[in-house]
Amino acid sequence: MPSFQLNEVTGITGAVTYSVRQKMFSDLVSDTRRIQPGVLFLAFKGERFNGEDFAAEALRKGAAGVMVSSGCPEETLRKCNGTVLLVEDTLKAYQQLAHAWRRRFPDLPVVAITGSNGKTTTKDLTAAVLSARGPVLKTQANYNNEIGLPLTLLGIRKEHTAAVVEIGMRGFHQIEAMAPLAEPKIGIVTNVGETHMELLGSLENIARAKSELVEAIPAGGTVILNADNPYVAAMRDKAGDGVQVMTFGLDHEADVRGENIRTEGSDTKFTAVYDGERHEYSIAMVGRHNVSNALAAIAAGFALGLRAEEIREGLLHLEATKMRFECRRVGAWNVVNDAYNASPMSMTAAIETLSDLTRGRKIAVMGDMLELGSVSVEAHRKVGRELAAHHFDAVVTRGEMGRYIAEGAEEGGIASVFCCGSHEDAADRLHKLLQPGDTILFKGSRGMQMEKIIDLL
Repeated sequence: MPSFQLNEVTGITGAVTYSVRQKMFSDLVSDTRRIQPGVLFLAFKGERFNGEDFAAEALRKGAAGVMVSSGCPEETLRKCNGTVLLVEDTLKAYQQLAHAWRRRFPDLPVVAITGSNGKTTTKDLTAAVLSARGPVLKTQANYNNEIGLPLTLLGIRKEHTAAVVEIGMRGFHQIEAMAPLAEPKIGIVTNVGETHMELLGSLENIARAKSELVEAIPAGGTVILNADNPYVAAMRDKAGDGVQVMTFGLDHEADVRGENIRTEGSDTKFTAVYDGERHEYSIAMVGRHNVSNALAAIAAGFALGLRAEEIREGLLHLEATKMRFECRRVGAWNVVNDAYNASPMSMTAAIETLSDLTRGRKIAVMGDMLELGSVSVEAHRKVGRELAAHHFDAVVTRGEMGRYIAEGAEEGGIASVFCCGSHEDAADRLHKLLQPGDTILFKGSRGMQMEKIIDLL
C-alpha cells in the first residue's frame, strides 16, 4: 500500500496542518466507499460535487486524516475529528503524491500509451509482452485521465517489473501535464483520428496534442510510432536528443513490420520482421488492426531488451479488456460486443473484421460516436455506407447521430434499417428481426452503453 508519513505529505504538497491526530497514512483515497482504517481521504471538487461535504464522514469511517482545500468553510473543518490538511488544490496534491510514490521505484520501466484509438488494446498487449519478465501493473478500465493516472501509479508495488499506463487527452497541454507524473521510459502513439475533433477542430491539432507524449520521453528513452499513420509518423521530429525512435506498421516500411496475417478461429497469427529477423506470433484477438496494436507492444518488448521468445510467451498470457470485439453466443445468435468505445477508425476496423470472419447474415447495432464536432454527420453517414459496402443484411441504430448511420446504410442499398430511441426499442426490433445463426455487431461510444441491448436479448 502507498503509505506516507505526515511530514512527507506536507513536504511534497506544501499542505498546512489545521489539526493533527495521526501522523501516518496507509493509503490515499478520494472515494468514501473505499475508506479503510488509516487512510488519507482527499476531498476533490467538481462542477456537481464537493468531496469536502464527506470529510467528517471519512474520519468517522476510520480515515486517519483528510485533505481539503484551503478555502474549506470553518464550519466543515470543526466537524472533522482527526488530522486535517489544507492545500490550494487537492487534485494537484493527489498527483504530487502519486508522482512521489512512482519515484520510490526509480528502476521500474514505465510505458505510456496515447492515441485516438487502440490505446486500451495496445496497453493490454504491451502488459502481456512484458509479463514474460514478471508481474506488470497496467491501467484498469479507462482510468487514463488526471485522476485515473495517479490512481494507477499508486498501485505500483515492489514486485512489479514494469508498468503500462494509458494517457488520455481532451485538449492541448493535458498529456504535457500528466506524462511527467509517470516518468515514462517508453512512449507509444497508436494513431491520430477524428476522436476529439469537437474539442480540437482539426487532425493537425489532435496530432499536436498527442505529440506531447513524444516530447515527454527523456534522453535514453524510446518513442514508438505508427508508420502507417502519417500524422504519427511525422512525430519523429518531436523526439528529443538521445531518444530512440522505433516504428511499427503493416503497410509502410517500419522497424517492426507485420506480414503474413491469418486468422485461425479466435486467434490471429502473423510474422513480425525486426532487425533482419522474422518471428512468428499469435494473439487471442481477431482483426488486422489488432495486429498493428500487437506490433507496437512487440516493439516495446524489444526496446526493453526482451528476446523474441519471451515476447511470444508473454503474448500467450494476454488479459484483454472486456467489450473489445468480444465474441460469444447469445441464444441462437453470434454476438460481437465491441461496445467499449467507438470512433470512425475503430468503426471501420470492426466492420471489416466482422465481414472477414462471417459467412452468414450480418446485423449491425450502432450507436453514436461522440466528440466528433463538425465532421460528425459525415462520419456517421460514412459508417452507414461502409456497412452497405460490406453487405450487412440489416442495421439498427440508436442515438441522435445514429440516424445518419441509417441514412448512409439506406443510400448504400440496405433495405432493413431501423432507428430506435432506446435500448429497449432496439432489443424489441432485434427480436423481430433476428434469425438463428445471425452474427450481430454492437458498437458505439462509451456514453451510449450499447452493451445494455445485449443484456436485453
